Amino acid sequence: MSGHLLSVVIFLPLVGVAALVLGGREIGDATARWLTLFITVVTFLVSLAILGRFDHADPGFQLVERASWVPSVGLQYVVGVDGISLWLVLLTTFLFPVSVLASWTITAHVRRYMIAMLVLETAVVGSFLALDLIVFFIFFEALLVPMYLLIGGWGGDRRVYAAVKFFLYTMTGSAFLLVAILFLYSRTGATTFELSALTDPASTLPLETARWLFLGFFVAFAVKVPIVPLHTWLPDAHTEAPTAGSVLLAGVLLKVGAYGLIRFDMALFPEAAKHFATPISVLAVIGIIYGAVCALSQRDLKRLVAYSSVSHLGFVILGMFALTQQAVTGGVVQMVNHGLATGALFLLVGMVYDRTHTRRLDEMGGLASQMPWLLGFFLFAVFASAGLPGLNSFVGEFLVIAGTFAVSHWFGALASVAVVLGAIYLLWSYQRVAYGPIRPEHRTLPDVSAREVVVIAPVLALLLVFGVYPKPLTEAIDPATKHVIEQVAPDHATTVVPAVDVAGAGGGG
Repeated sequence: MSGHLLSVVIFLPLVGVAALVLGGREIGDATARWLTLFITVVTFLVSLAILGRFDHADPGFQLVERASWVPSVGLQYVVGVDGISLWLVLLTTFLFPVSVLASWTITAHVRRYMIAMLVLETAVVGSFLALDLIVFFIFFEALLVPMYLLIGGWGGDRRVYAAVKFFLYTMTGSAFLLVAILFLYSRTGATTFELSALTDPASTLPLETARWLFLGFFVAFAVKVPIVPLHTWLPDAHTEAPTAGSVLLAGVLLKVGAYGLIRFDMALFPEAAKHFATPISVLAVIGIIYGAVCALSQRDLKRLVAYSSVSHLGFVILGMFALTQQAVTGGVVQMVNHGLATGALFLLVGMVYDRTHTRRLDEMGGLASQMPWLLGFFLFAVFASAGLPGLNSFVGEFLVIAGTFAVSHWFGALASVAVVLGAIYLLWSYQRVAYGPIRPEHRTLPDVSAREVVVIAPVLALLLVFGVYPKPLTEAIDPATKHVIEQVAPDHATTVVPAVDVAGAGGGG
């Protein structure tokens, strides 16, 4: 197994799927829950083994596995991990057992629900590790189906509308990706879809062709991030999804789009990435501010957190297309930190909803007096998401803003303003939930349970650990992002502090 760790971490959840399918109706709800939890925990342990074998100083792909699949067209199964994908895989395998535990209260069609969760884990992890464009596309498309089922089958009152909207938006974007992949393959004369084989031929394409192909890839990934104005499916999907669906959607699925931009779009078309950097940065800044302003106007707590994701993912895109190492590293760090902080917020919103049966802010109030521990956890997650120094989101946002200031004072200043807006809408929403007069029907609500502590405590702990000591993130990510900058904008590679200094500064918090 040690020689095939990446394949094991990708396909191990399908072992659980096979057990649940073959067991049929004889597998009870409790067995389905425990089996799924066991599989996801073991998958996380395997990902820790990958971390143990990873060489943080190597900017290239490691633990690469390759097997011929369809030789007639050069299609191969190729997977590998670098400093960018490493922590996204770890984030994914960490959040899945947390999400399974958070789904313990699901009572309808439990076996089918757990099958969808396990298939989703394989699709997401495969997307982060695939180095063949067709294999990546298969995983990229495969994750749509289980998420569609989770939203449409176990979501809220408008779940069918939200699920269909999610599916149509992302499928339409994926059509652009498939056409661009096939066109790239045919025009470069490549004999394989492997990323490394297409990178060099892609650089010989006419500039206009390369730019159009860049935009084809960009549309597909921009929908998945999502980048404004392609974001309108996200608030509906988040609002109607079950708690675990929202955690995974914000925590890992949105990162697949951002990852696709840096792994494939920027790597294959470096000149086009530099050419479109400014307009994409404009879209990112618009998304940062627009998401924050929309969050301020929400009365549904879950929808408010959904719009916060639009704003926070704008920081990720701004960091990537600032094209300085500090900003790109910050963008990747922010992907991980957003997954943890916003995942924690959705978990806590779900816990509040399970008790109050409402997400409307005007129907809450005074809950801190009845549920002090739960609302204390909530405040901790709010501080982390708002970028409080000492907690994890501060690190990514600081690196993005500092790296962006090096190339554009305007973009850096506007992003800084959005940080203030983020603190306003998060603290305002918390005030509406925690303080003020309590409604009579809420006076007997229970505080956090032991199971819920087990669910939320590890996530909150990482919010603190990566805020105080982010060096494990930056020392793995820095070499890979330096390689990206050297490809796309070598003149920016030394615009800000060198890689070792970024990691060293992170170590001090």
